[in-house]
Amino acid sequence: MIRTLLMSRQFMTFLIVGSIATVAHYSLLIGLKEMGGLNPLPATLLGFMGGLCVSYALNKQHTFSRSRRKHREAFWRFFTVAAIGFALTFILGLLLMNYLHFPYLLAQALMTGIVLIWNFMAHHFWTFRI
Repeated sequence: MIRTLLMSRQFMTFLIVGSIATVAHYSLLIGLKEMGGLNPLPATLLGFMGGLCVSYALNKQHTFSRSRRKHREAFWRFFTVAAIGFALTFILGLLLMNYLHFPYLLAQALMTGIVLIWNFMAHHFWTFRI
């Protein structure tokens, strides 16, 4: 069942939406840091929040459009899943880079894949449950 779900049109749409949200995140980060003179950490956090807003709007409208969940409930669920994904990234980063000494890019690729699957499954079965 999970394999079928990950091969679905819904998952492919989720990947496209995620790519757009990532562009929004990095655009805000770079713009705020390079042109706005903001320190990297606040710029990163603001970029993350901007990417989340883009991700929520596009996922609600396109990826999980058949969901009957009201905005008020879906919104807080979406951000709960995102917070857990952020924590997973932090924990996996510590494990892979600091303890297992993986190269940064390999660790990042593994973290991205794991968190991507977490996010999709959590949004499919909980946030926007169809």
